[in-house]
Amino acid sequence: MSAGTAQAAQAALAAEHAAVYGYGVVGGRVSDGRRAEATAAHHAHRARRDALVRTVRDLGGEPVAAQAAYALPFAVPDAAAAVRLAALLEDRVAGVYSDLVRAAEGRLRREAAGALREAAVRAARWRGSGVPFPGLAELTADGTGTAAGPDDTAGSGAAHRGGAANGTGAAR
Repeated sequence: MSAGTAQAAQAALAAEHAAVYGYGVVGGRVSDGRRAEATAAHHAHRARRDALVRTVRDLGGEPVAAQAAYALPFAVPDAAAAVRLAALLEDRVAGVYSDLVRAAEGRLRREAAGALREAAVRAARWRGSGVPFPGLAELTADGTGTAAGPDDTAGSGAAHRGGAANGTGAAR
């Protein structure tokens, strides 16, 4: 496989590390009615993360390690902010999987496409609506992969392309 495939797999792994961390915050702040949804997403991201660790090793790389902590793109003081964070995490994960779909072939491409689809569905559930081209920030209304909202300015710039290397917009 190409160096581009390995790099895209590493970026997806970094984004999954950040999503697992982010869902720890979401789960602690989201309303009781959505806690099961946050827990399911957390488990899904952990499973994807673990699979990507194996994938990166299979590609001959050393899997990128999780950071001890991640800077959140905005304050998450309440349930409404937790829901916005969950949608943003899913949008950013979809973006890196979009890159992996473009870079990979065969089984890895199919897995990346499935992960992109799952992230887009979760983002739509959290947000209450979908975006026209999940994972393709350059084709959405504001260029960030999301429909812009009043609190989405902090840390929302095309994070999965040319932004932070961890795929989340979080500071290292």
